[in-house]
Amino acid sequence: MKVLITGATGMIGQELVVFLLKNNVKVNYLSTSKDKLVSKENYKGYYWNPIANDIDLKAFEGVSVIYHLAGATVAKRWTSFYKKEILESRILPTKLLFTTLQNNSHQVNQIVSASAVGIYPDSLEFIYNEENKNVDASFLGKVVQKWENEVDAFNALNILVSKIRIGIVLSNKGGALPKIVAPIKYGFGATFGSGSQSQSWIHIDDLIHIFHFVTSNKLEGVYNAISPYPISNKEMTMAIAKFLKRPLWLPNIPKLVMKLILGEMYILLFSSQNVSALKILNQGYQFKYATIDKALISLLK
Repeated sequence: MKVLITGATGMIGQELVVFLLKNNVKVNYLSTSKDKLVSKENYKGYYWNPIANDIDLKAFEGVSVIYHLAGATVAKRWTSFYKKEILESRILPTKLLFTTLQNNSHQVNQIVSASAVGIYPDSLEFIYNEENKNVDASFLGKVVQKWENEVDAFNALNILVSKIRIGIVLSNKGGALPKIVAPIKYGFGATFGSGSQSQSWIHIDDLIHIFHFVTSNKLEGVYNAISPYPISNKEMTMAIAKFLKRPLWLPNIPKLVMKLILGEMYILLFSSQNVSALKILNQGYQFKYATIDKALISLLK
């Protein structure tokens, strides 16, 4: 089996590549940086430039599945310029993949695209599943909606479309966890606002296995990739502090303070999405790290 990965050099992409190669899956990947292209027997890089509609057609040779992970990080101050980059880094690559497959012969039968639970409205009350049609009014909610709509276009090519809505990814190699751990480790940990906002999270290993599970079982449609046990911001902070044996003595950080520091991006810390994992569980997926305690033992030991 051979797959094509976009965003292969990101945190999630790198872990997915390692997993696939260990399982004897051949990997092609697309990169906008020619310096990051390598050519090995089972791992080959190809250049693309979505802004210029430029792509190496050799990347698709023998490929049956596309893992589409490309997209600029949202964990960077949302200036008007950067908001444009966040959106275009998801829309333009998706359009280029679609038109390339539309206009050329290929063997692709499934695209598995990253998405985000940020599409769900901010709420302290609702538990969201994949059937929910409401979209959060924030910039992030609108980005995810437009992103998913572009991915849906592949249905017209008779390609199976799978969208993985990802929560907070916990990894010791990057992402949110090191940033959460650092202040707690040095005695400056604190919850944000009331701390009651739900944080739907997932261990990096479970996320990678869900991508593979969706492919192996040819699952179509939207799937939430989050632990079956979302926790509040306060519970997350307390669990990490307990594991590190550090006190939490600072008062909660007010929303206004973080809004002044981070600008519009502050919603990443204060938005609440309690998201259900029941759909993927009903398909037979078994989480290795279902609870935050198991996840922290794995990542912080």
